[in-house]
Amino acid sequence: MSQFHPLTVTHIHRTIRDAVVLTLKPHDPGKFQFTQGQYLTFRKDFDGTELRRNYSICSGVDDGVLQVGIKCVDGGAFSNFANEDLQVGDILEAMSPMGTFYTDIAPGAAKSYLGFAGGSGVTPILSILRTVLSQEPNSTFTLIYANRAVQTIMFREELEDLKNRFMDRLTVIHVLESGQDIDLFSGRIDGDKCAALFKSWIQIDRVDIAFICGPEPMMMAIASALKDHGLSKEQIKFELFGASQEGLLARKTARASTAQNDKGTAVQITLDGTTHRVEMGRDQSVLEAALTQNLEAPHACRAGVCSTCKAKVTEGEYEMLINHALEDYEVEAGFVLTCQCYAISETLSVDYDQH
Repeated sequence: MSQFHPLTVTHIHRTIRDAVVLTLKPHDPGKFQFTQGQYLTFRKDFDGTELRRNYSICSGVDDGVLQVGIKCVDGGAFSNFANEDLQVGDILEAMSPMGTFYTDIAPGAAKSYLGFAGGSGVTPILSILRTVLSQEPNSTFTLIYANRAVQTIMFREELEDLKNRFMDRLTVIHVLESGQDIDLFSGRIDGDKCAALFKSWIQIDRVDIAFICGPEPMMMAIASALKDHGLSKEQIKFELFGASQEGLLARKTARASTAQNDKGTAVQITLDGTTHRVEMGRDQSVLEAALTQNLEAPHACRAGVCSTCKAKVTEGEYEMLINHALEDYEVEAGFVLTCQCYAISETLSVDYDQH
């Protein structure tokens, strides 16, 4: 399940000074059929330490290529490697596409999509809007895109090209912290900014679904504004931009509370058709227990942000500390993010093969 597959880098395009778009050719194309809005989990060894990082696919389903956008992060080993050292012809390893940041496409539908993106958070939304414009000819898409300044806008040329091709169906509104003459399009996106946009630029009562991807404070403010203006929880989809530290803090709290009563848990972990029986400390997550036993459990962020480590608990009681990736119906069905799943019973059964 967690098997990594090779991809050859066939093209590298620098969309802005500190971000690249990688075009990748899978050695086994069948492993990389994707749905718009999904991501790839890459792994690479840096001086003996394996790092795993998620990067969203930015190409549309009908584009005929597999592309990801990677922006430099201060101190980011993988992002800096991709921007500075990676060469055409190099081989990368990645898991098959994952993620649920999308809605099903219906060719006969006439829907109104709204997207909010901050910085490199535009990457999965670009995949979604490209696919919508291609496969739903009666649907429209409005993108509100926040950046610091014009020179930091990822995919600016690509968005302009799409606007020219689909001028009656695609609207792109740039909100910049500097360099804009109109107050409405200047500053940061918050609740007041959303209210102003909904009043004069966006017919919010006609929006069928909204996608939000960017820094967490921005996303929370936008989601609140959307709900205040009539959208339901089911109409709003999130993709977190970067890893949250909340999971780390919550895990420390959990460890402190269980340190005096750590009797351990007998865990059955099913992975790739085989069930493994391991002993797990109450201060360990299911993922940590699996990795301690050298099981190839799928994982990436370890902060409850992505869904790479998703599995189903089929027996036992547990607590999931942080969840930024699973839908409510998935949680109700027993699915967990194993990096945030801690046992509170003496036995626990977890199945990675159900997803």
